[in-house]
Amino acid sequence: MGRMEPQLEHAEALGQGLLDIGRAAKASGVSVKMIRHYEAIGLIGKVARTYANYRVYGGEDVHNLRFIRRARMLGFTIEDIRALLSLWQDKKRSSAAVKKIAGAHMAALERRIAEMQSMLTTLRHLTHNCHGDQRPDCPILDDLAQAA
Repeated sequence: MGRMEPQLEHAEALGQGLLDIGRAAKASGVSVKMIRHYEAIGLIGKVARTYANYRVYGGEDVHNLRFIRRARMLGFTIEDIRALLSLWQDKKRSSAAVKKIAGAHMAALERRIAEMQSMLTTLRHLTHNCHGDQRPDCPILDDLAQAA
Protein backbone atom coordinates (compact mmCIF):
# COMPACT_ATOMS: atom_id res chain seq x y z
CA MET A 1 0.00 0.00 0.00
CA GLY A 2 1.34 3.46 -0.92
CA ARG A 3 0.47 5.08 2.40
CA MET A 4 3.30 4.76 4.85
CA GLU A 5 4.43 6.75 7.83
CA PRO A 6 8.21 6.98 7.38
CA GLN A 7 9.51 8.66 4.27
CA LEU A 8 11.95 6.76 2.10
CA GLU A 9 14.51 7.53 -0.50
CA HIS A 10 13.13 7.13 -4.02
CA ALA A 11 15.25 4.06 -4.82
CA GLU A 12 14.38 2.49 -1.48
CA ALA A 13 10.65 2.99 -2.13
CA LEU A 14 10.94 1.42 -5.57
CA GLY A 15 12.94 -1.43 -4.05
CA GLN A 16 10.01 -2.10 -1.70
CA GLY A 17 7.69 -2.52 -4.66
CA LEU A 18 6.20 0.95 -4.57
CA LEU A 19 5.75 2.80 -7.84
CA ASP A 20 6.49 6.38 -8.70
CA ILE A 21 3.70 8.30 -10.41
CA GLY A 22 4.90 7.47 -13.93
CA ARG A 23 4.98 3.76 -13.22
CA ALA A 24 1.65 3.93 -11.40
CA ALA A 25 0.16 5.69 -14.43
CA LYS A 26 1.46 2.99 -16.75
CA ALA A 27 0.29 0.17 -14.46
CA SER A 28 -3.20 1.65 -14.01
CA GLY A 29 -3.82 3.15 -17.44
CA VAL A 30 -4.54 6.54 -15.82
CA SER A 31 -2.44 9.50 -16.94
CA VAL A 32 -0.09 11.24 -14.53
CA LYS A 33 -2.15 14.41 -14.92
CA MET A 34 -5.36 12.60 -13.97
CA ILE A 35 -3.73 10.86 -11.00
CA ARG A 36 -2.71 14.28 -9.67
CA HIS A 37 -6.21 15.59 -10.36
CA TYR A 38 -7.88 12.66 -8.57
CA GLU A 39 -5.64 13.27 -5.57
CA ALA A 40 -6.36 17.03 -5.61
CA ILE A 41 -10.14 16.47 -5.57
CA GLY A 42 -9.88 13.76 -2.92
CA LEU A 43 -11.04 10.89 -5.13
CA ILE A 44 -7.92 9.02 -4.11
CA GLY A 45 -6.22 9.58 -0.82
CA LYS A 46 -2.92 11.29 -0.32
CA VAL A 47 -0.15 8.83 -0.98
CA ALA A 48 3.23 8.48 0.64
CA ARG A 49 6.06 10.69 -0.48
CA THR A 50 9.77 10.14 -0.61
CA TYR A 51 12.22 12.51 1.05
CA ALA A 52 12.49 14.25 -2.33
CA ASN A 53 8.67 14.64 -2.28
CA TYR A 54 7.97 12.11 -5.06
CA ARG A 55 4.63 10.36 -4.76
CA VAL A 56 4.86 6.58 -4.36
CA TYR A 57 2.00 4.17 -4.90
CA GLY A 58 1.35 0.67 -3.69
CA GLY A 59 -0.69 -2.12 -5.20
CA GLU A 60 -3.93 -1.00 -3.55
CA ASP A 61 -3.46 2.52 -4.93
CA VAL A 62 -2.98 1.16 -8.45
CA HIS A 63 -6.01 -1.09 -8.02
CA ASN A 64 -8.10 1.95 -6.99
CA LEU A 65 -6.86 3.85 -10.04
CA ARG A 66 -7.88 0.96 -12.30
CA PHE A 67 -11.31 0.93 -10.66
CA ILE A 68 -11.65 4.66 -11.33
CA ARG A 69 -10.48 4.27 -14.94
CA ARG A 70 -13.05 1.55 -15.60
CA ALA A 71 -15.83 3.56 -13.98
CA ARG A 72 -14.88 6.59 -16.10
CA MET A 73 -14.92 4.41 -19.22
CA LEU A 74 -18.51 3.51 -18.33
CA GLY A 75 -19.33 7.20 -18.05
CA PHE A 76 -19.90 7.49 -14.31
CA THR A 77 -19.54 10.98 -12.86
CA ILE A 78 -16.82 11.77 -10.37
CA GLU A 79 -19.42 11.89 -7.59
CA ASP A 80 -20.80 8.49 -8.62
CA ILE A 81 -17.26 7.11 -8.71
CA ARG A 82 -16.60 8.53 -5.26
CA ALA A 83 -19.70 6.71 -3.97
CA LEU A 84 -18.89 3.48 -5.84
CA LEU A 85 -15.30 3.51 -4.62
CA SER A 86 -16.51 3.96 -1.06
CA LEU A 87 -19.00 1.11 -1.46
CA TRP A 88 -16.36 -1.11 -3.08
CA GLN A 89 -14.02 -0.54 -0.15
CA ASP A 90 -16.80 -1.23 2.38
CA LYS A 91 -17.02 -5.01 2.64
CA LYS A 92 -20.31 -4.67 4.61
CA ARG A 93 -21.96 -2.67 1.82
CA SER A 94 -25.39 -3.36 0.46
CA SER A 95 -25.37 -4.33 -3.20
CA ALA A 96 -28.69 -2.48 -3.45
CA ALA A 97 -26.81 0.79 -2.96
CA VAL A 98 -24.46 -0.09 -5.82
CA LYS A 99 -27.34 -1.15 -8.05
CA LYS A 100 -29.17 2.12 -7.33
CA ILE A 101 -26.19 4.19 -8.53
CA ALA A 102 -25.71 2.02 -11.62
CA GLY A 103 -29.43 2.09 -12.40
CA ALA A 104 -29.60 5.88 -12.16
CA HIS A 105 -26.57 6.15 -14.45
CA MET A 106 -28.12 3.72 -16.90
CA ALA A 107 -31.35 5.76 -16.98
CA ALA A 108 -29.36 8.95 -17.62
CA LEU A 109 -27.50 7.23 -20.47
CA GLU A 110 -30.79 6.03 -21.97
CA ARG A 111 -32.14 9.61 -21.85
CA ARG A 112 -29.00 10.94 -23.54
CA ILE A 113 -29.19 8.23 -26.21
CA ALA A 114 -32.85 9.11 -26.90
CA GLU A 115 -31.92 12.80 -27.15
CA MET A 116 -29.09 11.99 -29.56
CA GLN A 117 -31.37 9.75 -31.63
CA SER A 118 -33.83 12.64 -31.88
CA MET A 119 -31.04 15.00 -32.97
CA LEU A 120 -29.89 12.47 -35.56
CA THR A 121 -33.43 12.06 -36.92
CA THR A 122 -33.83 15.84 -37.22
CA LEU A 123 -30.46 16.29 -38.90
CA ARG A 124 -31.13 13.40 -41.25
CA HIS A 125 -34.44 15.01 -42.26
CA LEU A 126 -32.88 18.46 -42.69
CA THR A 127 -29.92 17.24 -44.74
CA HIS A 128 -32.21 15.10 -46.89
CA ASN A 129 -34.30 18.19 -47.69
CA CYS A 130 -31.32 20.42 -48.37
CA HIS A 131 -30.53 20.54 -52.09
CA GLY A 132 -26.83 21.11 -51.43
CA ASP A 133 -26.48 23.10 -54.63
CA GLN A 134 -25.80 26.72 -55.56
CA ARG A 135 -29.21 27.98 -54.40
CA PRO A 136 -29.26 30.01 -51.18
CA ASP A 137 -32.32 28.21 -49.79
CA CYS A 138 -31.25 25.85 -47.01
CA PRO A 139 -33.68 24.09 -44.66
CA ILE A 140 -30.83 23.43 -42.24
CA LEU A 141 -30.15 27.14 -41.75
CA ASP A 142 -33.88 27.90 -41.73
CA ASP A 143 -34.40 25.40 -38.89
CA LEU A 144 -31.49 26.78 -36.90
CA ALA A 145 -32.78 30.33 -37.36
CA GLN A 146 -36.23 29.36 -36.03
CA ALA A 147 -34.69 28.35 -32.71
CA ALA A 148 -32.84 31.67 -32.34
